[in-house]
Amino acid sequence: MTTINRQVLTLDEFTIQQLRIFPRATGELSNLLRDIGLAAKRINVEVNKAGLVDILGDYGSINVQGEEVKKLDVFANNQLVGVLRHGISCAGVGSEELDEIVVFNDVVSNQSKYIVLFDPLDGSSNIDVNVSIGTIFSVYRRKSELGAPCRKEDFIQAGINQVAAGYIIYGSSTMMVYATRRGVNGFTLDPSIGEFCLSHPDIKCPELGKIYSVNHGNFFQYDEGVRNYITNCQKKTSETGGPYTQRYIGSMVSDVHRNLIKGGIFMYPGMSDMPEGKLRLMYECNPFAFLLEVAGGKATNGKTRILDLEPAGLHERSPFFAGSKGMMEELESFLKK
Repeated sequence: MTTINRQVLTLDEFTIQQLRIFPRATGELSNLLRDIGLAAKRINVEVNKAGLVDILGDYGSINVQGEEVKKLDVFANNQLVGVLRHGISCAGVGSEELDEIVVFNDVVSNQSKYIVLFDPLDGSSNIDVNVSIGTIFSVYRRKSELGAPCRKEDFIQAGINQVAAGYIIYGSSTMMVYATRRGVNGFTLDPSIGEFCLSHPDIKCPELGKIYSVNHGNFFQYDEGVRNYITNCQKKTSETGGPYTQRYIGSMVSDVHRNLIKGGIFMYPGMSDMPEGKLRLMYECNPFAFLLEVAGGKATNGKTRILDLEPAGLHERSPFFAGSKGMMEELESFLKK
């Protein structure tokens, strides 16, 4: 017989506890986070058996980013859209996989004050080789009037306006990590009861670390300041002891998650042939910037704080540097030179 530790809160219990602390809260955001958790559990089941069913490989279409869509990307996207549509706390969604927003135009949804943006399956190019992948999401309060359908302008907001953001990582264990302005908390999926359980309360990103994560293959396409910083990392002994170590998985969720927990810096700079970089501001950069800042870290595009950037559209890209505060300040000293 399985013994359940009742000292460990499930995601549902944790969000209800937060409502008790803030009696004026409506519970709408809590419902939304639990809906995302439900979609994540469904995606997790398919990720874990992807090698056994016909769900691996290419779907046969190109997404708005110009990339081949993987079958599991389509499944993950459909799960998130479906769960949020059938919930009561979301007015509409924007997805990295879709050209335009999806408006949930019904009586209940039109009364919802939140919209959600997400990358349904980050790192999907690694699906076929069994590398950790993840889902990234962010939540904004809509600007349009309640009672009417949400509009595209509700989605094109600066990252500073996020009310929550997070990610789910499908790895050796499945974790959901999310931030509100009150803090960052991590929940690990317990497969024996099918619930996310609080495993990493009040996560703080170490101020210093010794891990730098960057695609070294693009070294000569980076600006001089970035190249000089990488060279410095190769020579430097960290203030936490021992030399710097390069760790780069190529799955953003995995790289940033590791650096959040252990301390480190993640970099995806602009390149000579791609000056705006590869990462999407709305679906990848903003959510991680929000979460890292709440945890005590920093995130910039090399010049400007990510959360202060005013987006021009749903699918624009941005250079991205994020991680431990001390390492970010060290990087900035090289970029200024």
